[in-house]
Amino acid sequence: MCRTETVDIILALDRSEDEQAWRKKIARKLNIHPKQVQEMRLRKHSIDARQREIKVQLRIQVGIDSPLPPEPEYHAHYSTVPDSAKQVIIVGCGPAGMFAALKCIELGCKPILLERGKDASARRFDLGPIMRKGEVIEDSNYCFGEGGAGTYSDGKLYTRATKRGPVYDVYQTLVAHGAPPRVLTDAHPHIGSNLLPNVVMAMRKSIIEAGGEVHFGAKVTELIISPKNGGGSQLRGVATADGREFTGHATILATGHSARDIYTLLAKQNILMEKKTFAVGVRIEHPQPLIDSIQYHYMRGTERPRILPAARYRLACKIGGRGVHSFCMCPGGFIVPAATENDEVVVNGMSLARRDSPFANSGMVVSVDPEDTVEFDQEHGILSGIAFQKSMEILASKTGGGLQKAPGQRVTDFLAGKTSASLAKTSYFPGLTSAPLHEIMPDFISSRMQTGLRKFGKGMKGYITEEAGLLGFETRTSSPLRIPRNEDDLQHPEIEGLYPCGEGAGYAGGIISAALDGMKCAESAAAR
Repeated sequence: MCRTETVDIILALDRSEDEQAWRKKIARKLNIHPKQVQEMRLRKHSIDARQREIKVQLRIQVGIDSPLPPEPEYHAHYSTVPDSAKQVIIVGCGPAGMFAALKCIELGCKPILLERGKDASARRFDLGPIMRKGEVIEDSNYCFGEGGAGTYSDGKLYTRATKRGPVYDVYQTLVAHGAPPRVLTDAHPHIGSNLLPNVVMAMRKSIIEAGGEVHFGAKVTELIISPKNGGGSQLRGVATADGREFTGHATILATGHSARDIYTLLAKQNILMEKKTFAVGVRIEHPQPLIDSIQYHYMRGTERPRILPAARYRLACKIGGRGVHSFCMCPGGFIVPAATENDEVVVNGMSLARRDSPFANSGMVVSVDPEDTVEFDQEHGILSGIAFQKSMEILASKTGGGLQKAPGQRVTDFLAGKTSASLAKTSYFPGLTSAPLHEIMPDFISSRMQTGLRKFGKGMKGYITEEAGLLGFETRTSSPLRIPRNEDDLQHPEIEGLYPCGEGAGYAGGIISAALDGMKCAESAAAR
């Protein structure tokens, strides 16, 4: 009989890849002879760079006196749902929608997945015009299309939402569809925008082969609502811009936080929504070797050891009752234009699997509460937060000079309150125009950001430097609205059969939390 143990060990960086060092450390910890350690499997790998001497933390499953049982096989095979199965309409083909579809199949329901944009392969070509010509294709861009916003903007899988559901199951599903197996063990797993499109296309294939449907170019323009016997309303399905109607047993609304026309549609149809806190700001960009030297405690110019990844950081504080924090930090990444309309500039970060760009970038944002957007209330009502975001995006386009050029400023000049005579090197392909970001951002944002950056600079010596640039504006961190739902059955409190889901509904904040929320909504819809 195999005796197994799971052991946490800590090793110096230069010994962290030596399996003999693993075996000796494990044997010492379990008080056994090293020869009794028959097999070892890495379960978690993380780097602790808080002290000058970098350590590596490993969680290892150990077979004692005999090998470990065989690993379960990660497969992408699903039982086919019959034509007579209950149909669930899923609006949005991001992580929430795709994982909802797979969960529906597991539970014997037929998912009908509707996506306004294109499949991941065709979508890739639509990113060319925005990069080369500054021309946004409004239904196919960095935000819209198969896989959602994460497909071509990094593919980070790290989440703190471990209490929301089976995170490891999400990782296993991604690996079964082609994600690198290291996502199962890395403390901060990441797929990369060069690999993730193939993963989401494989997931689509699984959905279709199991009897589900996926429709691209299916932009939802109406919710089909009918009165219920005994009072109240029931959602029967949706209508799309090309005149089609899709009806089903339930509808999961998983459209993401940039599908602003959906919020407008809900407001027009008098469907209850709620304002919520969100965050806006800029992208801050540094040379990656600078961030490496700060985080790994070595002199600038020293080559980073091969076994160390491009360094990341996470910064947060409260200034004047509002949060100021880094967001979606991309080590070894690029800044990309994430606008969804041609009159706006929105910046976001992404990176490839190898994270070998010479730049590091991160959102640097300030919390915005509903009371901060009251000047838009009279004209826009419940949509005032979106109007606030949009006003900043239009301003970024005008000050950038059009064609997706972004307004930029050196971080030192931002703190000094002066326009930059020249700008730091950048990965942002459409280009930058020098602008006084400290003046054109709302004062409650720029003043708090200045104070927060000074505080972060004291904690990360070298973070505030002329080599660092700010780009405007990062506005799509999360939705300014929440589409409410009941706690027990996850349905909208006023419309039976409507399941608000994921980031766009205000219940997730990344690929993994969105996937988990999609699975939960699918379970509730199937059990209805």
